[in-house]
Amino acid sequence: MPYGLLAPEIAVTSLGLVVLGVGLLSRPRPHPAVRVLAVSGLALVLCWVALTFTRQASFFGGVYQVDSFASFFRLLFLSAALLVLLMSGRYAARFGPRLAEWYAFLLFATAGMMVMAGSGDLIALYVGLELMTVSFYVLSGYLLADARSAEAGLKYLVLGALSSAVMLFGMSLVFATARSTVFTAIAAAVAAPAPSPPALLAGIALLAAGFAFKVAAVPFHMWAPDIYQGAPTPVTAYLAVASKAAAFAALLRVFLAALPGQLPDWQPVVALLAAVTIVAGNLIALAQTDVKRLLAYSSIAQAGYLLVGLSAANPYGLRGVLFYAMLYVFANVGAFAVLTLVEVDTGGTGLDSFNGLGQRAPMLAMVMTVCLLSLAGIPPLAGFAGKFYLFAGAVQAGYLWLAFVGLLMSMVSVYYYLSVAKAMYIGPAERTAPVTVPSPARLCLWVCLAATLAIGIYPGPLSALAQVSALLP
Repeated sequence: MPYGLLAPEIAVTSLGLVVLGVGLLSRPRPHPAVRVLAVSGLALVLCWVALTFTRQASFFGGVYQVDSFASFFRLLFLSAALLVLLMSGRYAARFGPRLAEWYAFLLFATAGMMVMAGSGDLIALYVGLELMTVSFYVLSGYLLADARSAEAGLKYLVLGALSSAVMLFGMSLVFATARSTVFTAIAAAVAAPAPSPPALLAGIALLAAGFAFKVAAVPFHMWAPDIYQGAPTPVTAYLAVASKAAAFAALLRVFLAALPGQLPDWQPVVALLAAVTIVAGNLIALAQTDVKRLLAYSSIAQAGYLLVGLSAANPYGLRGVLFYAMLYVFANVGAFAVLTLVEVDTGGTGLDSFNGLGQRAPMLAMVMTVCLLSLAGIPPLAGFAGKFYLFAGAVQAGYLWLAFVGLLMSMVSVYYYLSVAKAMYIGPAERTAPVTVPSPARLCLWVCLAATLAIGIYPGPLSALAQVSALLP
């Protein structure tokens, strides 16, 4: 058994424990090597995953899967974690003696996400989910002196525990019907052409509700704006990007590997959920005057676009989900990296904090504009190619109305994204001093900018990678 393929999960977890130990031994002042250790360790694990991408194995009787699908999301999570660590230097300094623990919890969250992507069993999936969410409970309330951060941590704890309980109850109903928690065994047990039993339908509904909370789909989105706004900005960036991708990875595993025979039962519901999420996320974002909260509602809308691909459940749509999830990392982290630097410089995240940024920091303004236009789906940026795949899959599946809703709301989103650009280039500048951009954050910004442009101009390589990695029913 090639147990070496489990090395990335083991390595990230061990790295988190080592970082935590170094931080405890170096108190009260965090050792400067902690950040270097976390970044270099993640970079090595990322290289290992890339080198072993095509290798596949099944562990413990199908409980855990290492395949191209899991490897694709491993690359996504590790890339997002690296970028967040690079962008967070000046902001993370305010954590003081608790800096090493912050890095450690970020690594533990990453390990949980990797377990979720590779799970072939409901129990393994739930363990990975809880490792990720418990880490985020702590990270969301990490600014102890900030009332908003404390509120965010408490809200996320209460609502997250409730959604996990709902999901666990759904898993129990699926187990009661299929007599197994392994996805392949569940698929075989419920594959009969007879109508699905009520217990199975109830389990699917509860699972869908739990996952809808994790991806912040309407009407289960109520937690996202307050928590995104109150949590430390680097945590918000990772929460909006990687945790959402992890939830979609688990969602695809459950519905396409364990419940493909129930496609007619859940496909129309997911399509309706996608439409409502896209409309609500974009329309509410129009009224926002705080950029951090605006990006929270934008994240809700982006979850709706990803649900379009799942509702299509065809090669185009599923490839679009993976493709869009990867490009979303670079566009969203790039936007949050600029927001983090502006918040450190001005002390605020409102639109007025961005006034005159085009004169004070032309590079930051350029990266922010490109990333926001990519999220809006403007060609030739990466977001356009991603939405093309998602909407093409919806049309092929017969959901022409859903593709029309997505296209219309994409045009609406341009208004609030450009409101940020307007403040940066036209808004009256109250400050004239240039914004300080540390070298690691500058590297993060250039990587996000280059990836957003390159994927949009030449989407072929990522599209091919997403195609071989997609789970097909």
